[in-house]
Amino acid sequence: MTDLHEDSVPRASLVTENLADLEAMGEIVPLWKQRLHIFLHNKFAIISVLFILATVLFCYVGPILYHTNQTNQAIALNAVWNQQPSLHHLLGTDSSGFDELGRIMYGGEYSLSLGMLAGVITIVVGTIYGMVSGFLGGLVDTMMMRVLDALLSIPLLFLLITLIAVFQRTTVFLIVIIGVTGWFGNARIIRGDALLIKKLEYSQAATAMGASKWHIIRRHVFPNSMSNIVTVATFSVADAILFLSTLGFLGLGIPAPQTDWGTMLQDGSVQQSNGYWWEIYPTAILFVLVIVAITYVGEALRDAFEVRLIER
Repeated sequence: MTDLHEDSVPRASLVTENLADLEAMGEIVPLWKQRLHIFLHNKFAIISVLFILATVLFCYVGPILYHTNQTNQAIALNAVWNQQPSLHHLLGTDSSGFDELGRIMYGGEYSLSLGMLAGVITIVVGTIYGMVSGFLGGLVDTMMMRVLDALLSIPLLFLLITLIAVFQRTTVFLIVIIGVTGWFGNARIIRGDALLIKKLEYSQAATAMGASKWHIIRRHVFPNSMSNIVTVATFSVADAILFLSTLGFLGLGIPAPQTDWGTMLQDGSVQQSNGYWWEIYPTAILFVLVIVAITYVGEALRDAFEVRLIER
């Protein structure tokens, strides 16, 4: 996890200027309001959130307004293959006769849904594993880290391809397999926070006063790790979408007639040499912008949960 940007200090003074005025008047500014103020100060993050919301509406509400057949290929084959954009097909048709604009919406539903679910699995497993390892320490930490080192030594993409080749490829399986193989790096980040926080004065004082390990984790370790947890969770969603698209590009994505953006990019790349630009560029641009937007949101959330930017 990267440290704060070099301009964090001046940004903090700018972000908290209005909040400091409220505190000078004797008003207590709630913590959530301070975090919201820091997040809203990041203009790129606001634009990214609006773009992600627009993409979600485009993928999930768009098919209700723009009716196309995306499941029955026999009906779609009655259309013209590789047809150029027209009033009837705003982004043309692909090599299977499917409407390309409707295909982007349909593929986006699976890419976003699977990416979100796999990302949730990733951050939950990684947080629990890393926090338990770092907080318990000693022999338990050593054993858990050696297991993690062994898992990290396996190339993730090769591991995914092997598992998909061995087991039946289904939508649920893709969600689970991406989720349970993507938490290795997250666990190391959360473990580092747990190792640091448990040695701080307030954690040591709580232990001396007889607080249980669960109390220390719940009241000290977890809240003070929230900055990294939220950031890692956001990036985990982006990583899950990337992995799903990578598998789709390699022909190991969601089984037909379902599709995802990676599978669409693979199909479009085959047709690019024929001049059918509408089968790859719209999907590629939307895919890249979504990943970049999620990254900006993750960085803004990191700043919002960063303790050093909060006025006490």
